Amino acid sequence: MSRLYTVVISLCFCLFSAGFALAGDVLAPEDLPDLIQKRYETLKTFRADFVQELTNVASGEVEERTGRIWFRQPSQVRWETETPEKELLLVGQDFAWNYIESEQLALKYGVATLLDSKTILRFISGQANLKEDFVVKTQWQGADEVRARWSKGFTVLQLVPKEAEPGMVLAYVGVEPQTGLLRQIMIVDFYGNGNDLRLSNVELDVELPADLFTFTPPSGTQVEDNTQGF
Repeated sequence: MSRLYTVVISLCFCLFSAGFALAGDVLAPEDLPDLIQKRYETLKTFRADFVQELTNVASGEVEERTGRIWFRQPSQVRWETETPEKELLLVGQDFAWNYIESEQLALKYGVATLLDSKTILRFISGQANLKEDFVVKTQWQGADEVRARWSKGFTVLQLVPKEAEPGMVLAYVGVEPQTGLLRQIMIVDFYGNGNDLRLSNVELDVELPADLFTFTPPSGTQVEDNTQGF
């Protein structure tokens, strides 16, 4: 469940980052939330490559994952990890699946149960609002340290959820001030672990077939049905 939940949280911020760009003058930090929100509300579909770095704060270990993601409103996601091992995380209309190819294991969840969270449900359903669901800060203690981790020149916003959850107590977004393009996202969980996500090769409002968001376990797969709860 933890991997699928992590992906759902990551997706929420992917929606903000996918292809959002405005040409013009340098954007003031306080103007960015409204501009990001506007792009999010008009997004119907996208596909992109991703690089994800998961940091274990206790051990200091960093795991890098790469793959591809597809999204279609409302609430449908296909997240394929290619390295270090193949894994499918899929949120369909009624069910969510986590398929680990090397283990021939498929975990099945009810979407309603998976998204039993005000903050996450609002994001996935397209009803989220940065200012309503988060305290958005342009300056905070330790801001310089966060900025130093990313490429120079980004405007970094700190997002503090008004209703914190174990999987997300803080988030940071790095925005190009010249374009308004979100380039990097970092989510911090209750234990201080980091989930750093970057998108590339983003394509917006593309045609995505319905069967892309369905999954049938291959023959011989062990299915663990969690649709009645956890």
